[in-house]
Amino acid sequence: VQLQASGGGLVQAGGSLTLSCRAPRSILSEFSSYLLAWYRQAPGKERDLVAAISADGVTAYSEAVKGRFTISRNNGRRTVALQMNSLQPEDTAIYYCHVERTTGTTSWGQGTLVTVSS
Repeated sequence: VQLQASGGGLVQAGGSLTLSCRAPRSILSEFSSYLLAWYRQAPGKERDLVAAISADGVTAYSEAVKGRFTISRNNGRRTVALQMNSLQPEDTAIYYCHVERTTGTTSWGQGTLVTVSS
């Protein structure tokens, strides 16, 4: 599955950004069953889970972003979004969308850079 991520950019501390990731039309019938997530990788650090949303719409967040970020999905549009508020310099990273199928196979998006200036 080739995922297209968008929405990254440069923002001042305290600002907001919304990331979006779209899956190809060919998997429309399966998309609603996927576990969807956003990860991020800061310079020199490992890739960490930021937020996830299940097929049933149950969400989970890392402690670092809880209360500031919101993950959502639109199955008809084959998209997963990450609304990021109250951004801080420590949120600077490359953000990746991720899907996990019911079979356990996974795919990554190409990554989108978020830079938060102080």
